Amino acid sequence: MTTASRSTLVVHGRLAMREARLAAARGCRHGLQIMSFEQAAVRLAGGFARPIDEESLRVAIQTVLPDTPMGELESIKMLPGMIGAAADTLHKAWRAGIDLAARAGDHPRLGAIAGLEAAVLAQLPEGMMRPVDIVAVASSRIAHAPAIFGDLEIVGLTELSPCWRPLVKQLAERIPVRWTSGPRSVPAWLGDCGVTVAQGRIEEPAVRSISCATAYHEAIEAMRWARALLASGISPSEIAIATASPADYDDHFLALRADANFDLHFVHGVRVVATREGQAAAALADIVVRGLTQSRLRRLASLCRESAPLSGLPDGWLRVLPSDAPLSTSAAWNRLLSRLRPEDWPDGTDHVPSLCAVVEKLAKGPDAAREIGEAFLKGRAWSIWRKALLAGPATSMDVTLDTLKQDDGLEACVSVAWMPASALAASPRRFVRLIGLNSSRWPRAISEDRLIPDHIIPTADLDPLPVSLADRRDFETIIATTSGEVVLSRARRDSDGRLLGRSPLFAAYGDETYLRRNATPDHAFSETDRLMARPQEFAAKPQAIAARSCWRDWRTGGITPHDGLVRPDHPLILAILARTQSASSLKTLLRSPLGYLWRYAFGWKAPQSSAEPLVLDALAAGDLTHLVLDRALRTLETAGGLASANAPAIERAVAEAVDEVAVDWESERPVPPNVIWGRTLADVRLLAGQALAYGDVHLPGSRSYGEVPFGGSEPKSTAELPWDATLPVAIPDTGFCIAGYIDRLDIAGDGSRALVRDYKTGKPPKGEIRLNGGRELQRCLYAFAVKALLGDHVAISASLLYPREAIDLQLNDPEATLTEIIQHLRAARGAFASGAALPGPDTGSDYDDLAFALPANASATYCKRKQSAATERLGEVAQVWEAE
Repeated sequence: MTTASRSTLVVHGRLAMREARLAAARGCRHGLQIMSFEQAAVRLAGGFARPIDEESLRVAIQTVLPDTPMGELESIKMLPGMIGAAADTLHKAWRAGIDLAARAGDHPRLGAIAGLEAAVLAQLPEGMMRPVDIVAVASSRIAHAPAIFGDLEIVGLTELSPCWRPLVKQLAERIPVRWTSGPRSVPAWLGDCGVTVAQGRIEEPAVRSISCATAYHEAIEAMRWARALLASGISPSEIAIATASPADYDDHFLALRADANFDLHFVHGVRVVATREGQAAAALADIVVRGLTQSRLRRLASLCRESAPLSGLPDGWLRVLPSDAPLSTSAAWNRLLSRLRPEDWPDGTDHVPSLCAVVEKLAKGPDAAREIGEAFLKGRAWSIWRKALLAGPATSMDVTLDTLKQDDGLEACVSVAWMPASALAASPRRFVRLIGLNSSRWPRAISEDRLIPDHIIPTADLDPLPVSLADRRDFETIIATTSGEVVLSRARRDSDGRLLGRSPLFAAYGDETYLRRNATPDHAFSETDRLMARPQEFAAKPQAIAARSCWRDWRTGGITPHDGLVRPDHPLILAILARTQSASSLKTLLRSPLGYLWRYAFGWKAPQSSAEPLVLDALAAGDLTHLVLDRALRTLETAGGLASANAPAIERAVAEAVDEVAVDWESERPVPPNVIWGRTLADVRLLAGQALAYGDVHLPGSRSYGEVPFGGSEPKSTAELPWDATLPVAIPDTGFCIAGYIDRLDIAGDGSRALVRDYKTGKPPKGEIRLNGGRELQRCLYAFAVKALLGDHVAISASLLYPREAIDLQLNDPEATLTEIIQHLRAARGAFASGAALPGPDTGSDYDDLAFALPANASATYCKRKQSAATERLGEVAQVWEAE
């Protein structure tokens, strides 16, 4: 086997290096070294010399920054972003060849940066050098260049940082150095370096310009373009999509790549939070930065189930957490942990110590970020966590994680590439699509350094190749090195609908083609895109047939299966009708049969947020008031009875009840901010006091009961009950049994009379009501339940008590009302069993929490359209809607 002479090829960028190595392997170029110029300088410096890598630099800055005086930057040196800004500034100064120590006296800011540089260099390990130091050592060993490099060829660069230029000149004096620029521009400083410059032919690709609706539309069109090239037989390695700032499009391409079914390599890497390991780190960062809550712990547990602190907990352990409780304070967690018993856990074993250890560790906050990460994360997630700690303070971990990137695992040499324009300029491809050619986006505007502004060191000196000039040069290089086709693309509007201007780079390439967002593409990039482009083909799909059928049924005035019409005597329908009902479920059956089907047959319910609300909604406020009333009533009955209690005793009982209920509520349910929560409790205290003090109706020697269970409902406390709560309560001639809790029951001392009260915290209705269109069933049904359990000899009075306005609405003639309710319930049962689970007056209303399953704006359109047909189909059931 023959051995080729030793030679070195210098390229720029990871993609260019990979492709150069592949080309060398295919060409059997044995002995060819491929590296960046920085690596070549380090190789010549020899020994243990190595450049300062980004991670080591950030670690050093993070270590020395707290103790390094920063002058006028002292007040901001510990803010998020300072480590990154300092690293960028030092890199710029080193690449530009600026001696910060020599210029420390020119300005206090430079003195501070020079002090930071000295502290960083002292912190770095020996052998890790700045570029100027590497060049100095390499220059001292320049005599070894022929043996180390052979001949040197620099390929694909449009510029080289000033710090390396002296070494290029010295190398050219010892070995053949060739600068192969191809059609790229040649830097002027090469003229007196003795370097051989080889220029190539400027390519003349076919160039066309297009405009898309938005950036997302640009991404879609780019994917369609790539798919069309692949379908025509073009190799993926010859196709590239690029822009000046890929971050603006990364999320779009990441989402489209999953649907496209071809490899799209992110040359610059993907955001770590787009991976499962990154999400695990982000979930932990959310807790470290913002505090521990139930929702955050659930997210962490789903992503870090195998971590050491959580692995000791049994499967299904999350069920011990109350579903509605935010658990956003340490006190709430302590109350929960103190209440848990072994029987609460899925395996019947007490795991409170393990859960307590998890909570204690997570509650340590940002100061213990490294300890927390090491405990809960492992593998790639732990590496991501450590890198984030190096990139910024622990107090901004969530923001730092969002900026980190990692390799996507695809091979660049066999994939369609999505990359920055700078990478494409160094590694050209035959077919190129340049997107994002909008004003201020390509070329990007020049910005000053964050720590050394232009008035201290001119930007042109600190950054000899500013971003604006680099973007223009990259654009020109890409056009000149692409041999096949170049498509220039821009967005007409941003995501908010604002018009966007054209890049000045567009001007030389004629008029643009206007692409509509809803136009039929010439080539679809995915199955979804293909089906949307072929309506006839999509229309034959089962999903489309079902969707179109539903849409048409919703638009007609008749009753269809999509409106709740089901098979008569369906087993599921009969099963839910056979269940024990509540007053609320029967009200739903009467006023919204469709909602009754969804809620009780399908088990649908609106998602409940565990986030802390600004104020309690009406339902939660009512629950809170009822809990306080029940506890205060029990306290008063234990102390001698409500009937004999005076106003101060009632106030004391209510105050104690409010304090006790507030503690339990905070442990199990979301609460508003402290100020609003305090006002809410004060309002409940006043309302409960008025409710218990109301006494228009007095029963001699009476005893009062609160939250009284009946029909099989479980008691909410250990208080004595007036009856056996397990006995069934059946409504005659309806087939329904009912169960529930009576807010308050007063029974006279001689047992001859009973008063049933239902507390209402809202506004009272105008005028007298009986059934109120089927909304008000509780008074009558509860009165019937009391009579059934206490006996027919007891005279029953039922009322709705509105304590805020001191109004007690008595139910006149409960017997007649019950007879009417029985008729309506019998009709509702028959209609529902026959398959008429149709919309009613409460369907789609403001208080219908299942309205999300209806067409948009259902109350104003869909429900009105179906009202006449539904009323006719329900027959006698609809009569209750008009009842007073």
